[in-house]
Parts: sequence; structure tokens; C-alpha cells
Amino acid sequence: MDSPISINLAFLPVRPTGLATYAINLLPYLQDLDPTLFIAEPREGFTCYPVPPNMTHEQGRKGHFSRLLWTQFQLPALYRQVRSRLLFSPVPEAPLFSDCRFVVTVHDLIPLRFFKKFTPLWSYQKYYMPQVLKQAEHILCNSSATAQDIVNFFGIPARKITPILLAHDAANFRWLDLPTRNYFLYLGRNDPYKNLHRLISAFASLPQRSDYELWFAGPRDERYTEALTEHIEDLGLTNQVKFLSYVPYSELPVILNQAIALVMPSLWEGFGLPVLEAMACGTPVITSNLSALPEVTGDAALLVDPYNETAIAQAMQQVIEDSGLRSHLRQAGLARASQFSWAKTGQKTIEVLEECGVGV
Repeated sequence: MDSPISINLAFLPVRPTGLATYAINLLPYLQDLDPTLFIAEPREGFTCYPVPPNMTHEQGRKGHFSRLLWTQFQLPALYRQVRSRLLFSPVPEAPLFSDCRFVVTVHDLIPLRFFKKFTPLWSYQKYYMPQVLKQAEHILCNSSATAQDIVNFFGIPARKITPILLAHDAANFRWLDLPTRNYFLYLGRNDPYKNLHRLISAFASLPQRSDYELWFAGPRDERYTEALTEHIEDLGLTNQVKFLSYVPYSELPVILNQAIALVMPSLWEGFGLPVLEAMACGTPVITSNLSALPEVTGDAALLVDPYNETAIAQAMQQVIEDSGLRSHLRQAGLARASQFSWAKTGQKTIEVLEECGVGV
């Protein structure tokens, strides 16, 4: 069969997180290109070519390593078999030194910014990713901040990079007009760059902290969650801080809608999808004034210095005390979120893929 474009989705896990959410929401808008999907679980409406399962982050390092080997040694043969003219990978992975022409998406360079030498992700971005980006026909990324990182870290010419902002699932993340409950919400992983120690300390300093709770929604991580738990115990917050672990996609809108605010004081983000999802739910947002986060929020959030615990706490206290501010942030967030759509993201992605020769 001839397939002008093939899409490598071997990385998709059973339980979608950020990268998978991007690929899954983008996919319907690429359907007009009649792509062949390299995917473990077939998707209706697409030509699908099965790939081995268990090559995702859910299998840990073994899954990543298996996928990279498959990408290098098996994927080129599939590319030729379906007579593809271009391979699109929604993650920065592609076969090196092969006859595959490819476009990839880079989401962030956080392992290089906050590096622990010789860890798998650091090695991946330090040694493997630069070769992928040099050999790519073009590179997509999800913010101008990430585009600048690609230039700075790897010396890739800016003309080879196109930032395309992401979007949210408007059918799922929307304002539900539910009563607000007295909890602040963080949504995401427990990695150190997420700055959760400072968030916990900021919460602990609130004058009426006993009237509020802090909820963490996201997968626990044995490398980091235990240290957070110890910090919580040291501050006497055990009964006020909750770890919800992984929250099913369908349940996230209710949790977001009822939060007094989403607090995401990350030290860096390539985009910051939870911030956009919270704004789409009409939830006030407190987030960092660094990286891509101001690109996402515009003036519809409280932006703080994430290294300043006092600034984080002051923003939380503002949201508690000022009902007018909460109302303003709700309306501004809803208006800001309405400017983002997967249709826009998909159309801009198609334009880049067509420029790279899908139709030739």
C-alpha cells in the first residue's frame, strides 16, 4: 500500500498522560492526510499497522529501551513497506541514518535544564535527541520558549522550527457551575522541577491554613513522592494534604471546577497543559512567570516567581480573600481558553507536514 504519511504512535500508553494526550487529540485533524498509523491498538477510521505493545513509559526503562531499538531497527522497514513519503512522530524519536524522512515534535528540554547526569532521560536528550533533530526535515514544538531552548541547547537554526501551541479537550474540560470547595489543586507529576516543596511550604504559611486543603492529582513516584510526604509531615500538614494519585480523565473536570485555584509553580514547562485545562473549567490559576506558562495564560492568571515561597503564598491568599479577583480570573480564563483549539493545532501541523513533502 502507498501511504503519503505514516505516524509513529508506538509510545502511546494505556493510561494517557501529557504526550499521549497531545497525540490523541491531534490525530483526528490529521485524518485528511490518510495516514498509516504504527500503533499497538488499532484506531477506528485509520489505516493501522500493528506494532509490539509494552514499549511505553508504563514499562519503565525497559519499555523506553525496547521502543528505541524498535524505532532504529524495525521502523525503517515498515516505512518502506507502506511506501511512506514522510514519517511524523509526536515525540522526538526517529530512526537515525536511515532513508526515512521525518518530522518530530519536541515538548521540552527539562532533563537538560534540571539535569542529573547519566540518568536515562538526560542521556536521551543529550546524545540521542540532537541527532534526531539534525536529521529531521522539520521540528515542531509547543511554545516559543521550547523553540528557543532547541536553538540554545542544540544550535538548530530557528528556521527549521515551528512553534504550534497546544489545546484542550473542550468537550471534557469546561465550566460546570459547581460550588467551590476549599482546596487548592496541583495537577501533574511529582518531579523536583515541579517545585512542589515550595508549594507545600507556601501553603503551610497561609494564615488560615487549617480551613483549606492542598490536593495533588497525578501519579505517585517512588523517587520523589516520599520526600514530599516527609516534608508534609515535618510541617504538620498530614491531614490537610491529599495525594489522589492517577485521576481518570473523565473525573478531572469536576476536581478542577471545584478547586479554589489550580496552583502550578513549576520551574519550567514546555507548555503547561493543566493550566489551560483549568482555565477552560473557569478555575483561577496561579502559575509561574517563567518558560511557556505566560504564553499560555496571557493576563488570565496570577503569575509569580516560582523561587519565591512568599510570592506563591501571597497569590494563594489573594484568591482566598478576594471574591472579585476569583470572578475576574474565572471569566478571563474562560475567554483565554476559548482561543485555543485542537482544530487550530491540527491545521497548522498539516501545513508544516505538507510543506515537508507529504503531497509530492
